[in-house]
Amino acid sequence: MGTPISLDIPHSLGKEGVRARLDGGIGRIGEKIPGGAQVEHRWDGDVMHFTVAAMGQRIASELTVFEDKVHAVVDLPAFLGLFASKVKEAIAREAPKLLK
Repeated sequence: MGTPISLDIPHSLGKEGVRARLDGGIGRIGEKIPGGAQVEHRWDGDVMHFTVAAMGQRIASELTVFEDKVHAVVDLPAFLGLFASKVKEAIAREAPKLLK
């Protein structure tokens, strides 16, 4: 069983602005992972579902876009759940960069 983490990322771009930034930047996540990663995403209304596959692990995530924030839910595999607080810190630090 995985370990879900969630957090809100504030923004002032509006829904369409955030969607454009996410579409253009989601692939950069793979660049942040040593050895690279495969990133796949799809939209379902205002929700982006994406997965990151790297180092034998697959992380399923969901971003819900609101006018003033993005609500992120990242379901860490059991092994990575041991590092949930560090992963959450890294997401909080790096996620706003995707919206710039």
